[in-house]
Amino acid sequence: VNACVDVVLSGVKLLEALGLEPGDGKNHAVLSSRQDLREAFSHFMERGAAAERFFSDAEAFRDIARAASEHPVAQLYVGGNAALIGQKLATNPDLKILLCGPVGPKLHELLDDNVVVPPESMQERDEFHLILEYQAGEEWGRVRAPAANRFIFSHDLSNGALNMLEVFVSSLDEFQPDLVVLSGLHMMEGQSKEMRQRRLMEAVASISDIPTDIPIHLELASMTDQDFMSNIMHQQVFPLVNSIGLNEQELLFLTQSASGPHASLASWSGIPDVGVVSDILFWVLKEHGKTAERASDLTRIHFHTLAYHILVTVDGHWGNQAAAVAAGARAAGTQACATDTIDTSKVFLKAPLEFLTSHTEAPSKISVNPDDPVVHWHREGISFHFTPVLVCKDPVRTVGLGDAISAEGLLYSEAYPQ
Repeated sequence: VNACVDVVLSGVKLLEALGLEPGDGKNHAVLSSRQDLREAFSHFMERGAAAERFFSDAEAFRDIARAASEHPVAQLYVGGNAALIGQKLATNPDLKILLCGPVGPKLHELLDDNVVVPPESMQERDEFHLILEYQAGEEWGRVRAPAANRFIFSHDLSNGALNMLEVFVSSLDEFQPDLVVLSGLHMMEGQSKEMRQRRLMEAVASISDIPTDIPIHLELASMTDQDFMSNIMHQQVFPLVNSIGLNEQELLFLTQSASGPHASLASWSGIPDVGVVSDILFWVLKEHGKTAERASDLTRIHFHTLAYHILVTVDGHWGNQAAAVAAGARAAGTQACATDTIDTSKVFLKAPLEFLTSHTEAPSKISVNPDDPVVHWHREGISFHFTPVLVCKDPVRTVGLGDAISAEGLLYSEAYPQ
């Protein structure tokens, strides 16, 4: 239920256009000034890490957004996880997609013809999100980016309040979907604690109204409030959804928020260790997923990081996992390079071709066979499907990559009726 217009441009070029000088980086949970923006951008660029932040000053944000959208190198795209997943699924001519996010005139013009927007979702002004990209090796002052990534920020109250959730759920009766994809919970971090808690309860009530025979996938995104993450996981949203999509930042934040395995790990160094990732994924499904004793619907997690993807499922609920995880990996390579098929001259392999499957129990050692690149292993009623990703050498566009991966993986996934 989150939708916006993404303004994509070079972070360094925008900061220079705003007259900001390079300096020391500093992490800010919320941005309230140009100075905060400069420090937070430097902080994440230095680490080559993706992040998303709320900009609290509406006036200051509008000025920055105007400068960004009018910058000669800026490109305008469909944005918001929900709209991006919808847009990706809509490239399949046999599918009709219902999108209920706040849709302004520019966004409506950018959406695929297969995307249906209910009149109640239309609004007079677009919500803009600014996406500041940087390339591997790019320098700004003394900061040098170890990898290509992006820093996202917005002052987006409509998506932040999940304004369109009720419109969405009430539109489902008429639309009769085969699959529901939810995203945008992370946008609520800009709200006050009280407002956020109330809205989360209302969201839970709405999601509970979705007929149980329709699988629900929740796409997570970058968050900073551990209590909020813990609420989403423990008592509220996780048990209501069948599937979750997330990346390495979100996975680590999740285990830190709930004191799960490897929670003492402050950050990933380089490519996330497969065994560590597997332990956390296993724990999420064991602690919060469906079991004979637990009334939870969660049976699937699609994990994606730059170098590899893992699809984890509780046995007996999903089929076609090898194809699904491979399709997601293929989507990553083609979309980042902006090619229709994988062009081997434009991609390289970054994944470990040998790894341990766990660090908390007796692991097995796995070697990846290039002729059969999807590797499968099993742990207490839970299946893991791993595949390397062919990483684009010079990415044309990194925005929405996680959404494209999750959408493609869902398209190939077979949910067994329960």
